[in-house]
Amino acid sequence: MSLKLEKARAYEKEHSKKIIGEMRPAFHLSPYVGWMNDPNGLSFYRGMYHMFYQYNPYNSKWGPMHWGHAVSKDLLHWEYLPAAIAPDMPYDDCGCFSGSAIELDDRRHLLMYTGVTRAENEEGEMVDCQTQCLAIGDGLNYVKYENNPVLTEADLPDGASKIDFRDPKLWRDNEGIYWAVVGSRIADGSGQILLFRSENAFSWEYFSTLDENKNRFGKMWECPDFFELDGKHVLLTSPQDMLPVGFEYHNGNGNICFIGDFDKEKGKFKEQYNQAVDYGIDFYAHQTIETQDNRRVMIAWMQNWDACAIRAHDEAWAGQMTLPREILIENNRLYQKPTKEYETCLKNKVEYKGVEISQSKEVQLEEINGRVLDLQLQISAKDAENPYYKFIIYFAKGGGTYTSLSIRPYEGIVKIDRKFSGTRRAILHQRRMFVPNIEDGSIKLRIILDRYSCEIFVGNGEQTMTTAIYTEQSARDITFACDGDALMDIIKQDIIM
Repeated sequence: MSLKLEKARAYEKEHSKKIIGEMRPAFHLSPYVGWMNDPNGLSFYRGMYHMFYQYNPYNSKWGPMHWGHAVSKDLLHWEYLPAAIAPDMPYDDCGCFSGSAIELDDRRHLLMYTGVTRAENEEGEMVDCQTQCLAIGDGLNYVKYENNPVLTEADLPDGASKIDFRDPKLWRDNEGIYWAVVGSRIADGSGQILLFRSENAFSWEYFSTLDENKNRFGKMWECPDFFELDGKHVLLTSPQDMLPVGFEYHNGNGNICFIGDFDKEKGKFKEQYNQAVDYGIDFYAHQTIETQDNRRVMIAWMQNWDACAIRAHDEAWAGQMTLPREILIENNRLYQKPTKEYETCLKNKVEYKGVEISQSKEVQLEEINGRVLDLQLQISAKDAENPYYKFIIYFAKGGGTYTSLSIRPYEGIVKIDRKFSGTRRAILHQRRMFVPNIEDGSIKLRIILDRYSCEIFVGNGEQTMTTAIYTEQSARDITFACDGDALMDIIKQDIIM
């Protein structure tokens, strides 16, 4: 073990003791201590799900990137393990950036990550140089491969940048061949996804350019993931510097799902459909895993680079992961739903039917409160011929703070708004999305609250909105209001982990 890794492990073990009780989310993974961003190496190994993550144990802001490590039997109940790797080699001394993991035939656990160094360019400026590296371990301790890096500038196609070359995602096909997609960028600043091939997972070669941005969706494409699902192929990536298209792609640093077909012989993906993966404020760098029973489950970093200041740097931790979500393709669209493991954690059901919400007063219902709970709502207009103008749900409310979710059926708009959540920073606090077919005021919603977040599922999961909130835990009220007249059915359940 290197001195850097030994130091990180000692630090996190000592300082994590200060983070107790409600200081952490109840069921979303947060860092052992310090800073967390991208999920890495989401994999199943020796009977456990392993989650690694971009990690700065020494501060609650981005810094020298290590890989943090946690394990779970169900992707919900997490146990922290010591940091897995640290930036301690000449080829990664400026950071061990994002990557993935896979089990080898000999039962070793293989990590593939981006190693970062800095060098002077022709203009005399210091720039990042990114390569792909390996580490091999037993689920607890990892040793970096003696022939690192395994992919360098020499392996790139013409025009690809050595500065923006990162985030490998590994898989193995039915013929035993290993593949990896890696984010890349060409001279005009536009992103592309490169496909690499290996017969043994250690010697790699460029195979093809899987897909190209051509300056359509932002610039650099980060954190790619590629898999087959429900008879289609799916490419997930997180573009930087996106421009909005209608109500799609509003995050700047955002997320996108392409659905299409794959020509394996040529290594070419043909896009047919595209959409934002999540329409909230905080969702980036999604990574998926195929579970032991063949479900495809996705987890993302519940943060946005442009809104990191919402969490003060003097806090003991910053960053959290989303709820694990099973994903499916239906009607040529990505659908998301909480996993079946999550559903078993719902207890203490409280139900109301036909509650009238009108403009005369704000409504609060007995036992509908709290910060760790699941709400399922069916909202409709009292008069379908004359639907309400706006319906509002206030949660994490108390002491003058709250976050709101509003529905405007005439416009087909659902909006999340956290500007009154207690934040002291003038950063991104609102996000709107267009929801079709709610002109009559009917909408089905599921709101999952944890202590520091909300995740909203619309309809049957065809759209989601994810947002981090850091309101004081004493703010527990939930109320409802309507500009017009509406009826509401609601089921509230506690989430017991």
